[in-house]
Amino acid sequence: MANTSSAKKAARKIAARTEDNKSRRSRMRTFIRRVEEAITAGDKVVANAALKEAQPELARAAGHGIVHKNLADRKVSRLNSRIKALA
Repeated sequence: MANTSSAKKAARKIAARTEDNKSRRSRMRTFIRRVEEAITAGDKVVANAALKEAQPELARAAGHGIVHKNLADRKVSRLNSRIKALA
């Protein structure tokens, strides 16, 4: 348990940041899931639209340090490849 006032404040900040990060990560995963569901359904138009919405969400997560920038770029690239393969 934190003893000093600065350590107590740090613990509060960490807890708040953790909540924010959980929310952001969950939101990012939701957008990815929407794209994957559209791909599974075989609907190229819906999948493209979902990917357009997911891209900024992934970039935002990478910008906030939730995921690494390369991971976000790789996910977008792989989703895009899967959409192209639907043709």
